[in-house]
Amino acid sequence: MSQGQRGAIGIPLAVLSLAILLHVAGCSPPPEPVVCTHGTSNCTVTNSFGSFPDRSTCRAGNVAYPRTEQELVAAVAAAAAAKRKMKVATKYSHSLPKLACPGGLDGTIISTARLNRTVRVDVESRLMTVESGMVLRDLIEAAGAAPAGLSLPHSPYWYGLTIGGLLSTGAHGSSLWGKGGAVHEYVVGLRIVTPAPASQGFAVVRELGAHHPDLDAAKVSLGVLGVVSQVTLALQPLFKRSVAFVKRDDSDLADQVAAWGRLHEFADMTWQPEQRKVIYRQDDRVDVSSPGNGLSDTLLARSAPTLMLVDARAEERLQENGTTAADLCAAARPLADTVERQAYGYTNDGVSFTGYPVVGYQHRIQASGTCMDSPEDGLLSGCPWDRRIRGSFYYNSGFSVALSKAPAFVSDMQRLRDLNPDIFCAGVDTRVGVLVRYVKASSAYLGKPEDCVDFDIIYYRSRTYGMPRAHADVVDEIEQMALRKYGGLPHWGKNRNLAFSGVITKYPGAGKFLRVKDSEWSDQVLGINGSPDIVKESCAVEGLCICSEDSHCAPERGYFCRPGKVYDEARVCLFLQD
Repeated sequence: MSQGQRGAIGIPLAVLSLAILLHVAGCSPPPEPVVCTHGTSNCTVTNSFGSFPDRSTCRAGNVAYPRTEQELVAAVAAAAAAKRKMKVATKYSHSLPKLACPGGLDGTIISTARLNRTVRVDVESRLMTVESGMVLRDLIEAAGAAPAGLSLPHSPYWYGLTIGGLLSTGAHGSSLWGKGGAVHEYVVGLRIVTPAPASQGFAVVRELGAHHPDLDAAKVSLGVLGVVSQVTLALQPLFKRSVAFVKRDDSDLADQVAAWGRLHEFADMTWQPEQRKVIYRQDDRVDVSSPGNGLSDTLLARSAPTLMLVDARAEERLQENGTTAADLCAAARPLADTVERQAYGYTNDGVSFTGYPVVGYQHRIQASGTCMDSPEDGLLSGCPWDRRIRGSFYYNSGFSVALSKAPAFVSDMQRLRDLNPDIFCAGVDTRVGVLVRYVKASSAYLGKPEDCVDFDIIYYRSRTYGMPRAHADVVDEIEQMALRKYGGLPHWGKNRNLAFSGVITKYPGAGKFLRVKDSEWSDQVLGINGSPDIVKESCAVEGLCICSEDSHCAPERGYFCRPGKVYDEARVCLFLQD
């Protein structure tokens, strides 16, 4: 057995096993994204992974940490009076694109990390107002606590996002029922601070109620409309959910992918293409009197020992440089089995799993992320992606395909898989598979214009510029197929640069939104000033462009620009052996 194969089976499985079985008691919470050399001046800002898609260092002249709306108004006014560009940073900054970058030392970052309180809860009208920097974990706990007894109907699965941050990128859970799974569909009011003329003190507070004409622009805004101060959400009476996971083969996935979301309120799927398996999530609302106190504690969002995370990353690098795809598939199967035996992190009582269904209150089921909850332990352990550890480092592509087109897209993915199933073990992170969720059409100008199926893929990223991934052509072809052949939409808070090229033309409400243009990155994404594409050597390896010549790949390492294998209009970096 090769060194790479031993590592594939041993170290990553040991990391996951420790996270699953030991439940590490301590964990250094993730760091905040802004670091300054002189107090609050001469700063850099990054994301939770420590690297933007273009690997650039984002600098800012200063940062402000307002604690009240009054202080927020003062911070915006000071920057506006000095004619400084402004961008908003959240507590952990989970967005992959450069949404928080003000463009240089003449810019100001306004952090909402200290704007993290509940403003009011109106139990009778089921309305909750919170400051924009409140993390989802605290919001759903406050809503569900007595005497409120309320539930946020839907949310992303990771509860380390702030309410302001997740709204700006259109973050969502999974549902086609009712108003759907996007959090912005439950926003009925915003207070937002925007720059203003000197006659108005350089900053004003705008209050957007449920019927205000600009609310559909502000609900998904990429952070370019101003700084959200407060958010009012329409909640529902406390309810429980009943969750079960059923594993089946993927022979009828093309038929099921559009239908499944209609059958269960919180339905999703995890597709394991290389194993030809689909894990169907049967997840529905049940009466609050139903017995059960289940809990979701997602395995890959638990803390793990730092040394194990570092060793796991070292083994990943070895795998990339020499382990065969067949070996990676062999290593993935016991890992997937371990995850399945541990019920994907669900327990019936918060401690142990005794069987399906898992029944629990909405605020205990809808999201998790215990690696950000544990006591500080001096970085002996941490979240797997903590940038200080230099452990897990990956890309995350997320794109939505219209519900009506999803069956054909899945069929094309299966055709690509069938050409060589093993390469999917190298191209797609087999610990996660392809997460499939449902998103309903929205009135928000930058929300989904029609009912969609959302596909989420995580895959290896090198820390060295221009270093190609093994079988990089797999994800590259899938991505181009989704976005170009099937007209898919990239998730605003995920993806590499190439996914945003020309995207604004796919939104019918774009014309109503394009009055907002206060940052270089958002201007490029919105097609106002330049393009998010960065064309240079190895740009396609980095996801900064779609290759049009071999130099955009890594010809010196055997990767050349070639057509896709199923979608021949795709252009991917393909490894060609001598």
